[in-house]
Amino acid sequence: MEHMRRIAYETVLRACGFASLGIFCVMTGMSFDPKLAFQAGGFLTTVMAFVLVLKAREALTKDYRRTEMWLYIDKNFRPPEAYAQWASATVLRDTYLTFAMWTSLISITMWALALVFSLAGTTSTLARAESPEPRPAVSQVPAGVRPDVADARTSPPSPRRPPPPSIRYQVFP
Repeated sequence: MEHMRRIAYETVLRACGFASLGIFCVMTGMSFDPKLAFQAGGFLTTVMAFVLVLKAREALTKDYRRTEMWLYIDKNFRPPEAYAQWASATVLRDTYLTFAMWTSLISITMWALALVFSLAGTTSTLARAESPEPRPAVSQVPAGVRPDVADARTSPPSPRRPPPPSIRYQVFP
């Protein structure tokens, strides 16, 4: 039974590792905004915990010969056929629920970090340091001065923003 438990642990650990790698890649892609990255990580680990709970429920009714765990057990260590369904279902269910509990704790931690970043008021690194001043709809020209002859001293110069960086895909220069 302990041999089955170890193999079940390894198979579920590998599956959760691949899912965690995907979640890490999504969070790295959103690293420009820490709050958004941890919200995405929290949501995706919540989904992973939910899937593990569903897999634990499925393990009770799934045929033991069609599980990945059964393929990795040596024929010498396999339990008798009358006992194998119960043993396989019990071991897999316990393993899935254990990993679901750990995943939900990680999810809660990520949601808490997203809340901390939200309360701290962090903004995206892509956000501008200062927002441009709104331009008036009507020009502010002093009374007595004709708008067509107003000189540069009457209106403040408008700040120019540099154009955003762009990527060019040119075949020929």
